[in-house]
Amino acid sequence: MKESSNVKVITKLIGNKKPRAFNARAFLQQAGISRNIAQYRRSQNIYFQGDPATSVLYIQKGGVKLSVVNEIGKEAVVALLGPGDFFGEGCMAGMPFRMGIATAITATTVLVIEKNEMIRVLHEEHNLSDRFIAYLLTRNIRVEEDLVDQLFNSIEKRLARALLLLARYSKQGQPA
Repeated sequence: MKESSNVKVITKLIGNKKPRAFNARAFLQQAGISRNIAQYRRSQNIYFQGDPATSVLYIQKGGVKLSVVNEIGKEAVVALLGPGDFFGEGCMAGMPFRMGIATAITATTVLVIEKNEMIRVLHEEHNLSDRFIAYLLTRNIRVEEDLVDQLFNSIEKRLARALLLLARYSKQGQPA
């Protein structure tokens, strides 16, 4: 009889506690173990081409320009990113160094997530892995659209598209 009441007490203490649901939004908005928040002013470089690729970054506020520079100093803008975007994810694919330069285009706050922490969370937390995969697929589509734009559109259409993309970052927080 006593053993049965102990089982009931243990079941009540353990069995009634549901595991805490993972909140991807909360994870991406706060610092913690193997992740910290960094702030950058306008035009400040976040990382340089050739730096070690050891973390994934998530934009909480502001905007980031990703670019590459060739050996003679010519710069090509690869992407313009805003709040809710990830960058630096090449480290997840085994890239040891950054392929380009990341520069804040406005006052910017980013969450820096160490590679091992990102791998751990992606394996354990499906909400975050779903969000990350959706982001990567969306970004892949955007890159394909940029390529088609470069290959087939006139310079006027490319300029108009670039200006529309830039306008998105100058009016953050306002409806499009």
